[in-house]
Amino acid sequence: MHIGLQVDDLDESIEFYTRLFGVEPTLRREDYAKWMLDDPRVNFSLDTRGEGEAGSAHYGIQVESRSALEEMRDHIDTSGMPRADQDDLVCGYQLQHKSWVTDPHGLMWEAFFTEGVVDGGYGTAEMPTVES
Repeated sequence: MHIGLQVDDLDESIEFYTRLFGVEPTLRREDYAKWMLDDPRVNFSLDTRGEGEAGSAHYGIQVESRSALEEMRDHIDTSGMPRADQDDLVCGYQLQHKSWVTDPHGLMWEAFFTEGVVDGGYGTAEMPTVES
């Protein structure tokens, strides 16, 4: 499971979530922090660059391989949900491949595979528009 939370004050939020989770972030940059938690298994990230106001979030299902992402894409298609794909993009300092869907209230969900951390910038925070 992935939760990406938009924040105003990254240092304050890192302090809070480090205390809450009991561990330091596994990846930290000046505008981004990520925890890969084992119990519960969650990829939890904070970011000052993403879309939306502080406190807004997007959610995701992180898979372990490119083939698992293709299976998720097939599932989305079979379920009749429109999706928008983003492949070979840098997001949150990581090379990722994603598919996005939108729930009935406009909440964005991503199914994604991360190849690894990359050197360089944050990348994109832009979420695609999912056509109904």
